[in-house]
Amino acid sequence: MLEIISAHGGLAKKYKLKKGVKILSFDNAEAEDALDYIFYDGKEEFSMLVRDRDGSEREINIKKAEYESLSLTFKDNEKIRTCRNRCIFCFVDQMGKGMRESLYVKDDDYTMSFMCGNFVTLTNVSDKELDRIIRLHLSPLYVSVHTMDENLRCELTGNRFAGKITRQLKMLAEAKITVHCQAVIVPEKNDGKNLEYTARKLFEMYPYVADLAVVPTGLTKFRDGLPYISDITAESAGEILDICDRLNAEFGVNFILPADEYFIRSGREFKPVEFYGDFSQIENGIGMTSKFIFEASEGIYKTVLKKKKRVAVVTGVSAFATIEKLCKLANLSAVNLEAFALPVENEFFGRTVTCTGLLTGGDIASALEKNSDKFDCAVIPSNTLREFEDVFLDDMTVKQLKRRLKGKKITINRSSENFFKSLIKG
Repeated sequence: MLEIISAHGGLAKKYKLKKGVKILSFDNAEAEDALDYIFYDGKEEFSMLVRDRDGSEREINIKKAEYESLSLTFKDNEKIRTCRNRCIFCFVDQMGKGMRESLYVKDDDYTMSFMCGNFVTLTNVSDKELDRIIRLHLSPLYVSVHTMDENLRCELTGNRFAGKITRQLKMLAEAKITVHCQAVIVPEKNDGKNLEYTARKLFEMYPYVADLAVVPTGLTKFRDGLPYISDITAESAGEILDICDRLNAEFGVNFILPADEYFIRSGREFKPVEFYGDFSQIENGIGMTSKFIFEASEGIYKTVLKKKKRVAVVTGVSAFATIEKLCKLANLSAVNLEAFALPVENEFFGRTVTCTGLLTGGDIASALEKNSDKFDCAVIPSNTLREFEDVFLDDMTVKQLKRRLKGKKITINRSSENFFKSLIKG
């Protein structure tokens, strides 16, 4: 049920839709959340069962142009569908104490997958909900498959219902719903031959199963009581890349997309930007480095600074070599610029966590304080901050960081295209 909190425009007035009116169904299908409204609001004809403020119910037959909208907003009554799994590699289970509450929420909500690109397992999706996904054509979706071996998937997720993934994906493919998949690789579990099996089973549903991201397990220092998982090595990372290359050649398309971390750990060159197509899985750490290098390099130009400028560019350990190369290129192009990459060890989560996006404000502040005599300005990558806010993972704010650095200038680099400008202009 959807309760209207505001209604604007001629259509809402024509059909007597106002604040307090409740929408019970669209075309005889229950109105569950705003996704139902979004879907039907894009149609030219449909019916609605509504309950007016006096408690009476009426059916409305809506007729409008496709581009017209009922212009309704609703009371927020949505509850996030949470995860029922006990994945042996779950990152939330490896979180330290004292962080903001939202970081401990295990969401597994297909509506968030459609609207925000969150990965879901579909283990908590009933047949009725799967029918709804198909009816509303929620495409694309992002699904954590991990393996197509149904018994192993049950083991990895700790959920006896996880084996229904093959049937679910086939139903989505038959309905022409695009699905982007990922496999979090647990060494000696779903790598090697099992990864090959998974990739081939998924490619049978191509192009509606559009791709498979292969990502390593994130291991923090907070794993007491959790199963042992070995970290990736240079050798194992190379083996993953070899499998991806061989199967992509067999498929004739870049279907398997290995995470950037595998290239870093193995010491191999990153793929060119063309490899990643439309970068459909960039939020998953797939192709991010290649895209950053390409766009940052394109934005570097010859210039002369009026006075010497020493700039520390904060980075995680994994990205250090990449950022250092770009800094050297920038220094050659800008006279009086002395930029250098400052690798920050992740003391909060543990040094096995090396990506920049999981650095906390406290670790960044400590690293900058130790090197305060080497720079006048520090550049902080925006992926260390909460979206749309200048707040780090540990709730430290940029203002608090500035106070700790006692007058040092802080610049937030918010895009790869502006990397060079953040060094020379702030």
